[in-house]
Amino acid sequence: MSENNQVVSFEDEPLILVNEADEIMGYKPKLECHQGEGILHRAFSIFIFDDQKELLLQKRSEKKWLWPLYWSNSVCSHPRKGESMEIATQRRLEEEIGFSVPLIYLYKFQYHARYENRGSERELCSVYIGKYNGPVHANENEIAEWKFVNTDDLEKDLSLHSNRYSPWFKMEWKRIREEFWDRVQNL
Repeated sequence: MSENNQVVSFEDEPLILVNEADEIMGYKPKLECHQGEGILHRAFSIFIFDDQKELLLQKRSEKKWLWPLYWSNSVCSHPRKGESMEIATQRRLEEEIGFSVPLIYLYKFQYHARYENRGSERELCSVYIGKYNGPVHANENEIAEWKFVNTDDLEKDLSLHSNRYSPWFKMEWKRIREEFWDRVQNL
């Protein structure tokens, strides 16, 4: 496993505050957006599959403020002030896992999840899928471990050990399986 250690996340990076209609309401530092009950902001989640339809999972770094060492989808992050979703998703693919691939937009949803007494995610999150079969170069500041996992094995582990996975991943995976699995099959 080839890794890099570039710092790519900053507590003071300005995130895009939005309302429920995804209209920009302003900008606030990332840390402020995740304190207490959180402030609604734009985010994205990316699910990368290989030719066998195995999903690239990452275990979030122990350095993460929210949900450290939880398994989650391939990449998740936020577009920054002045950055389109297309640019943000490609930037983050490169920064976290060391490659870039075309992505297919699936849907957008709003959620709120609280982590212990530390803070919350309150996001309007766009969900994407993509296909990749090459080497992964995980950023050790973002990712503790990674693996490609068979969907049957993932389903079993989710039913037995749901508490090992980030809350947004569980919501997104359920919807992908129920509503968008044909899109994954056609990757």
